[in-house]
Amino acid sequence: MTQSGALLGLLLGIGLLLIWRSGPRAPRPRTDPRRPGRRQELLAAAGLTGINGAQLLALQVGLGLLATVVVLVGTGTVTVSLAFGLFGFLLPHVQVRRLAGKRRADLREVWPEVVDNLASAVRAGLSLPEALGALSTRGPEVLRPPFARFAAEYRSSGRFGPCLDRLKDDLADPVGDRIVETLRVAREVGGTDLGRVLRTLSTFLREDARARAELETRQGWVVSAARLAVAAPWVVLLLLATQSTTLAAYDSALGGVILVSGGAVCLVAYRLMLRIGRLPEDVRVLQ
Repeated sequence: MTQSGALLGLLLGIGLLLIWRSGPRAPRPRTDPRRPGRRQELLAAAGLTGINGAQLLALQVGLGLLATVVVLVGTGTVTVSLAFGLFGFLLPHVQVRRLAGKRRADLREVWPEVVDNLASAVRAGLSLPEALGALSTRGPEVLRPPFARFAAEYRSSGRFGPCLDRLKDDLADPVGDRIVETLRVAREVGGTDLGRVLRTLSTFLREDARARAELETRQGWVVSAARLAVAAPWVVLLLLATQSTTLAAYDSALGGVILVSGGAVCLVAYRLMLRIGRLPEDVRVLQ
């Protein structure tokens, strides 16, 4: 009865929190009303343009509740089920961040090809909209959809600036921001050095991708070992929680303190490991 009451209280608290967050709030000043929120930017960086930030949050809440109920039914331990419910809540966000990192690494390999195609098109006498639209058929496969949407929108509106803004949002990549802004400046002020600038950028991108690939290969086994070290205690905890002799200990106040302390230590150690081994990343400063 005590465990059921605690679970009902948890569900009630989450429901009240969601109701409070959905209520009216004072509008916050924003310098750019078109700029998406952090969740939407993360989803765009991961290539998940079919869902929005609210749907991601709903998925997190649903998976967290599901994990809580499943572990509670399997173990009968409230504190352990709450811990794994928290893991279930964080799992979609972690997965989206992983997909964003993978997509960024994939794009890092193909950006030089994109720049080379643009330089060739400019040298052949194509206009900038035509050069960008040609990437929908001649560019790398992973980037063809954004450039195809740019070409379709430009054919329907004829406005180069807004179409470039939409292209930047679709690409959601720092290198894409630099390329788009370079083309915007070239369109607005003209100049004959665009081809040389693009060729120089292509060389720089290739060197950066080569160096980063070597560093990521060397640190990959360290990151994998650290993730395994963090996950192992919680797998052991889940197995131990199925033993009837350990249930009472984890439901006590001391057991809760041990779980919270262990979770905090794992979180701090994992974040510290990531910060120490993190490579410099390009930041989207031209949004």
